[in-house]
Amino acid sequence: MEIFNNWLLYVVLYIILSTIFTQFYRITTKTMKSAGALTVLLQMMAGIFVLFLCPFFEFKLPTDARVYGLLAISICFYCVSDRLNTTVRSGIEASTFSMLKQLSTTFMIFAGLIFFKEEFILTKFIGAMLIIFSNVLIFYKKGKFEFNRYILLGILSNISYTVALFLDVNISDSFNLPFYVALTLILPSLIILLFERIKPKEIKNELVNGNKKAIFTIALTWGTMIVMQLRAYQLGNVTVIAPLCALTVMSNVIVGYLFLKERDNLLKKIIAAILIIISIILIKM
Repeated sequence: MEIFNNWLLYVVLYIILSTIFTQFYRITTKTMKSAGALTVLLQMMAGIFVLFLCPFFEFKLPTDARVYGLLAISICFYCVSDRLNTTVRSGIEASTFSMLKQLSTTFMIFAGLIFFKEEFILTKFIGAMLIIFSNVLIFYKKGKFEFNRYILLGILSNISYTVALFLDVNISDSFNLPFYVALTLILPSLIILLFERIKPKEIKNELVNGNKKAIFTIALTWGTMIVMQLRAYQLGNVTVIAPLCALTVMSNVIVGYLFLKERDNLLKKIIAAILIIISIILIKM
């Protein structure tokens, strides 16, 4: 059917799933005992679920060994990013996290200028500065910039995520898309499991004592959300899709206000969300 080849469908689904994912991830952190165990549980469940989407996409694997090498390195950085994000999500509001996450776009631009000697484009630079300013606006309270460990970890997470993206460019095109997404979820969970020496009992406790509704919602939305976004980029124009995907910033402010009672600094959040959307448009011009 033609509708399944329409990039707009996948963008709409991405925005909906991303918003649900962000809100419910925040809910799961409220009852967690171990950030590492919770991350492993959610990644593993999400990776297994997204495999059910494999039959709906062409099954293919890369023949170039270098692709697997880049994938292995990028998975390590995704591992760091996902693990840090669980801690960050536990310490800041869901709506605020969605704005902080946009810093990865800024880091991508600066990395391109510094390491890849890309052409300096004024609109991109202004867009990057607007993203930074919008985050400063959110964390500027009572006459001073509120800097804590959650913000620091969030910045480190975005740097790690940016490195992973640079290594990951066009890799997904060489794989069955859901299978590729499953790899980027399941393999990082195994790395975290080994390096943090997490016991199966700890993972079980997160499921038994946690918010099961939220946990299963994340399992259903995490991998699917990534597939929808990647599929949209495969079918459409990046300069159009990126600003539309940035609408998740605004949707998280609205949903966070209505359902998670995140009502502090609402006006600043709305202004920051609008600035981020404008910045993405400038960057993609």
